Amino acid sequence: MDEDMNDNANKKKTPAVTIYTDGGCEPNPGVGGWGAVLIYGNHVKELSGGEPFSTNNRMELTAAIAALSELKRPCKVKLHSDSIYLVKGMTEWIHAWKRKQWRRGSKPVLNLELWQTLDALSERHDIKWIWVRGHDGNRYNERCDRLAGDAILAQKNNERLTE
Repeated sequence: MDEDMNDNANKKKTPAVTIYTDGGCEPNPGVGGWGAVLIYGNHVKELSGGEPFSTNNRMELTAAIAALSELKRPCKVKLHSDSIYLVKGMTEWIHAWKRKQWRRGSKPVLNLELWQTLDALSERHDIKWIWVRGHDGNRYNERCDRLAGDAILAQKNNERLTE
């Protein structure tokens, strides 16, 4: 019995992580960028990246995928996004898509591979998907927007260097 008590005492609580994400393109479709901020206790980690040709929606999904991919073990996550597409997709639409073999009517769901990756990553965690109003003074949402914008600029500068 003492062994069982020690095992329970050694088990760690599920980490609570707060994530903010954002993505965008200039123009849409066009040069894309995304940003994410992960917060765990006093630790803050920023991520960003981009693609030479993408869409706003693809960059929003990519930001969430990148952030969740950083988590090394199952976590309790509050993921904030200003993308209704991302939040409703993960809280409402995905259930019907999966029931219908990832189809909307007679066509496959747009950005299918990203939704499937996000679905697989989200199964590992307890995620609360939270919509936040963009450009409304939320410190971390604004930071993600800047990270995404900087990633877009970096992609554009990279294009100029390779021309």
